[in-house]
Amino acid sequence: MLYFFHHLFDINLLNYISVRAGIAFFFSFALTIVLLPRYIAWAISRKANQPINKYVPAHEGKQHTPTMGGAVFVVTTVIASLLTANLTNGYVWGGLFVLVGFGVVGFKDDIGKILTGDNLQGLTARGKMGLQFAVSALMALWLIYGVHFPTTLYVPFVKTPLLDMGGIGATLLWMVVLVAASNAVNLTDGLDGLATVPSIVGLGTLSIFVYFIGHAGFSHYLLLPNIQGVGEVVIVAASLIGALFAFLWYNSYPAELFMGDTGSLSIGAFFGYMGILGKSEILLILIGIIFVIETVSVILQVGSYKLRKKRIFLMAPIHHHYEMKNWAENKIIVRFWMIAIIANLLALITLKIR
Repeated sequence: MLYFFHHLFDINLLNYISVRAGIAFFFSFALTIVLLPRYIAWAISRKANQPINKYVPAHEGKQHTPTMGGAVFVVTTVIASLLTANLTNGYVWGGLFVLVGFGVVGFKDDIGKILTGDNLQGLTARGKMGLQFAVSALMALWLIYGVHFPTTLYVPFVKTPLLDMGGIGATLLWMVVLVAASNAVNLTDGLDGLATVPSIVGLGTLSIFVYFIGHAGFSHYLLLPNIQGVGEVVIVAASLIGALFAFLWYNSYPAELFMGDTGSLSIGAFFGYMGILGKSEILLILIGIIFVIETVSVILQVGSYKLRKKRIFLMAPIHHHYEMKNWAENKIIVRFWMIAIIANLLALITLKIR
């Protein structure tokens, strides 16, 4: 809406992505901070509480904490984006589709857990992955045939594309990126605020990459590919970051609200989407290092137990390992935040080294 005000009333300031991104951030933050207390009160009255995994005894005191807070920040992100972004931009609609699509998958999973009172219930693993891949496939096809996004693959420190993946290769890779990022954030969301801050930091880094790639001057100076129109998605990212800041107000230790799969799956998928638009599919490993560490810890744990009947960690994902070693929860959280910030600073350095 604000973008069209620029044309209707000749307000040149609203032509700038940076200005509208700032407005989107503060609007989303304000709307989320107002709605969340009301949602928490409603969720408590409806007993929409987080079922606690019976294998994680350290979390027994959190069984009455409301969940599905992600539904609130997904909605406020969409509203803020619709009010501030250029709605003729296909990349914006792609971002909103990913955010809402994966949010719906997470919502179905959360509802099942709440109704059964069991953290291990909800969607079956096969059903959940099937829906995620379906949404991802639609998104990949939209990028290739809807907005004609280039199918080239870039790697850090190299100014030219490594290869052109073609339609099939790009579709397969982008599906994997979206689903992997989505589930990685979901695995990380096990302690108060643990997934929220790395998501904020990572989305901030990816927003810089996407903005530079969409800007003719910056992309030329930094030897990045120039893809017209992708910069507009920074407004959606700013909306989500603003909403996550507001969510953190209630999600920080000790948490008054959890995001649930509704939030973690949608954040992770949008994280992957931004990585694709920023031609940073490989660099996502560094930008989302905490999510990668958590996921790898689970893979190693499961693989080791199946092959050797021995566990590598006391419990996986790895944040539970440190809980079992009697680390204070807030110490684990803050140290993981620090790692995320340092990794993202390193990722930003790669912008100039190519």
